[in-house]
Amino acid sequence: MSALVKLTDVSKYYGNIKALEGVSLEVHPGEITCVLGDNGAGKSTLIKIISGLHQHDAGTYEVEGEPVRHTSPREALDRGIATVYQDLAVVPLMPVWRNFFLGSEPTRGRGPARRLDVRKMRETTRGELLRMGIDLRGVDQPIGTLSGGERQCVAIARAVYFGAKVLVLDEPTAALGVKQSGVVLKYVAAARDAGLGVVLITHNPHHAFLVGDRFVLLKRGAMAGSYPKTGITLEELTRQMAGGSELEQLSHELAREG
Repeated sequence: MSALVKLTDVSKYYGNIKALEGVSLEVHPGEITCVLGDNGAGKSTLIKIISGLHQHDAGTYEVEGEPVRHTSPREALDRGIATVYQDLAVVPLMPVWRNFFLGSEPTRGRGPARRLDVRKMRETTRGELLRMGIDLRGVDQPIGTLSGGERQCVAIARAVYFGAKVLVLDEPTAALGVKQSGVVLKYVAAARDAGLGVVLITHNPHHAFLVGDRFVLLKRGAMAGSYPKTGITLEELTRQMAGGSELEQLSHELAREG
């Protein structure tokens, strides 16, 4: 099956600073590619390139086999690439249905009589959330009253509804507790099962291993490893994320000093 998104040896420089160098990954329909790395590993830069916020300086970026250089997030979105950031762009006091359609509101009537189709937005939002298995108390409540996990789930359902082929999720469980993280991961898996290609950015190897099909490890802007799920264990993934041999070397040094 051909990749929806394919990055080959992609690099990004800010002056003399190498933010990303030689990074490759593939995103396939119905699969979750997890990008793991600590703070400063290059995850944010990678998101910005995939989402069209920044352009890469070297390497190739292909969408469904076609080389691209997105000049804006709108251009990436038009190609089916939707990004859900950790700090969700929602209007807290507006109802769930209003946020669901924010910027893409359907209207009815013509000319001076044209107005928002509120009934359609309410019914569609309720139906799409239920289709993803998200059962809120009601779509009229302000989205700010939802938990962080519920807001993430609404954003995922929104991307699916608006025709995303690739869903990029920026640390969706970073600020959540165990139960809420589990809820979000369930809907990440639901997006995968709906046939989307998912890029899950995370620093949590346990969350990644629960849902991931492929794992790309970044370290200081460079590739530290790339594995299919069958090619690595959770223990090894956790060890590499924690620093692996560097931690072992540090433990030896501390033991000698002690």
